[in-house]
Amino acid sequence: MAPGVAGRLLTAPHRARLTALARTDSRLVAHDLTAPTPEIAAALARAEVLLTCWGAPPLTDRVLEAAPRLRAVVHAAGSVRHHITDACWQRGIAVTSAAAANALPVAEYTLAAVLFAGKRVLHTAHRYRTLRAPHDWQHELAGAGNYGRTVGIIGASRIGRRVIELLRPFALQVLLHDPYVEAPEAARLGVTPVPLDTLCTTSDIVTVHAPQLPATHHMLGAHELALMPDGATLINTARGSLVDEQALLPELLTGRLNAVLDVTDPELPPPDSPLYDLPNVLLTPHIAGSLGDELHRMADLALDEVERYARGLPFADPVRPQELDRSA
Repeated sequence: MAPGVAGRLLTAPHRARLTALARTDSRLVAHDLTAPTPEIAAALARAEVLLTCWGAPPLTDRVLEAAPRLRAVVHAAGSVRHHITDACWQRGIAVTSAAAANALPVAEYTLAAVLFAGKRVLHTAHRYRTLRAPHDWQHELAGAGNYGRTVGIIGASRIGRRVIELLRPFALQVLLHDPYVEAPEAARLGVTPVPLDTLCTTSDIVTVHAPQLPATHHMLGAHELALMPDGATLINTARGSLVDEQALLPELLTGRLNAVLDVTDPELPPPDSPLYDLPNVLLTPHIAGSLGDELHRMADLALDEVERYARGLPFADPVRPQELDRSA
């Protein structure tokens, strides 16, 4: 994993549990497997399981040749796309991830964004800061509120499904666009399946939870954004490339649409980007996922999987290569 990650991920109890489960040195953390130190190289040669997290280097053929005993990778984070290669699948290495643990804070962030969007919190906070005087808020916000609001979810991913679950107690109509979800499954989820154009046209709030794939690049472009009603809010906690930012900017600059953007394309907007200053945009630096003590939830799940492996049990949440064409 990347330098500094292990210190935030693993508490002293986590390290003690790991040491009890496996023959390991919890202080030994590899950041580079292409030119490892002698100590890392020796550990890699003996390793049966790798515990990885953010910033893990790709497990290439060369790396795997140096790890002849490797049988499994336990990823204490979400997506494994950055380090699990075809070579891993070809060698039959079992893979699991803590994507379920990382999905929850993203879904919680989305829930907060949905409810704040319905109450027009961004608009009202900006107006209040400007006016600093008595005002007829009931009149100005007559169209606000979360009763009967329509929320459109793009992607019944692990996170998308968590969002659906968290929205269930509220009096909202929830639409779903996902080409892999058929009507019976949508009914079980309690959502209405619709084409993307219909979702954009009829949703007060659109929230994106699709994976980053060639097929989803700029899936929300000028056409789709133009379909969204005046005053609608776009929430993106997935990947910046799913939204055509050059098409979104004019809609935001005119104030026709609002946005909550935890991800952008590029990931860090340039210093002169209007996204930083627009009153109808909430811009955050990719913090919807696990942050601070939420990393410990991912560590807990990862160590649960290490324990299952140590007991000879299959992983509870395996990553399967045939599912990667529709997941993050």
